[in-house]
Amino acid sequence: MASANFDSPWLSSSGESFRGSFNIHLEEDNPADILPVLEVPTTSLSSKCHIPKPPPFPVKSCTRIKLSNRISDCSSVPKETKDTWDKLFKEGYGSDVFVITEDKSHIQAHSCVLSAASTVLANILQQAKVMNGMRYIKVPGVPHQAVYAFIRFLYSSCYEEEAVKQHVLHLLALSHSYSIPSLKRVCIYVLEQGWLTKENVIDVLQLARNCDATRLSFICVRTIIGDFKTISSTEGWKVMKRANPELEQELLECVVEADSRKQERLKKIEEKKVYLQLNEAMEALLHICRDGCRTIGPRDKALKGSQVACRFPACKGLEMLVRHFSSCKTRIPGGCAHCKRMWQLLELHSRMCNEPDYCKVALCRHFKEKMQQQTKKDEARWKLLVSRVIAAKKSLRTFSG
Repeated sequence: MASANFDSPWLSSSGESFRGSFNIHLEEDNPADILPVLEVPTTSLSSKCHIPKPPPFPVKSCTRIKLSNRISDCSSVPKETKDTWDKLFKEGYGSDVFVITEDKSHIQAHSCVLSAASTVLANILQQAKVMNGMRYIKVPGVPHQAVYAFIRFLYSSCYEEEAVKQHVLHLLALSHSYSIPSLKRVCIYVLEQGWLTKENVIDVLQLARNCDATRLSFICVRTIIGDFKTISSTEGWKVMKRANPELEQELLECVVEADSRKQERLKKIEEKKVYLQLNEAMEALLHICRDGCRTIGPRDKALKGSQVACRFPACKGLEMLVRHFSSCKTRIPGGCAHCKRMWQLLELHSRMCNEPDYCKVALCRHFKEKMQQQTKKDEARWKLLVSRVIAAKKSLRTFSG
């Protein structure tokens, strides 16, 4: 924080004027107890009465058409209909497709239903071989129960909750491969609702990226950053490190970036605390110089000498600082740390004060005149400090409001 450079003759005279402007009941104070206040830098009604009422708006036929279309688009499928389609799938009546699973077992289905549900399946069925009036398609690499739950969902959008939870990763892969967005949303919802663990989050992240599940990928990365130490020691991380070193490097960069943002956020919080303390010090200084507080105040005020707590938080520490400043023999910026803080507080007040001619704070007007002699660098630093203290004051008022 920049501090003003003053000549010795001015210091002695201004110090006497500062001491003379206060009515102070001196008490012995320990300089170590002094609060470190500054550490960082229209028309009338009569005319309206003659205006006739406007005619009613014409009724538009298009409004009725839009409303009727909107009503027809909104539908609620009854339970009976779902049960009918579910029964059609389970019984396989009139089926013309065999879906071959990984364990060589088959699931009966209807080509018209599969083609209507998925364009990918429609293309596969067109190219499938026909034997005895039945088409055969394979779904390799997925357990039989997962394929069964997948085909059932295509018929009625019904599923067993336990089956989905057990095969959610396989179902997510199937929903992406065969372009079933409704099933993908179900799988993502299940994964987001507490299914993610420290052991499987790496596997889920890789699958989510392959399946274009952006939100799920973000949640996985956030989980990894939140407990990186534990997750980086899991078996999934070790496998990913060998198979996909690019992803490992990306995750490490995300962890470093998140840590940097956290440190920057904490730094800004600490800076804001300092600016709020400076704002409190400015209010307490004006309170002491204008109204007086307990045993310290201006000469024209009769002090009661009470020790009742003041409503200004920084008043007690500032009172000690003023007492020290009035009795200190050095009182030179740089020579005494407590006096240096006092000089800085006085200059900060002077830069924030809009009425120097009527202000009762000592040396306020003099600091206004001394500003003309400062360098541009010091002036810029002071302006930055003033702007941040004012911003902190406004944010405090907004929060209180």
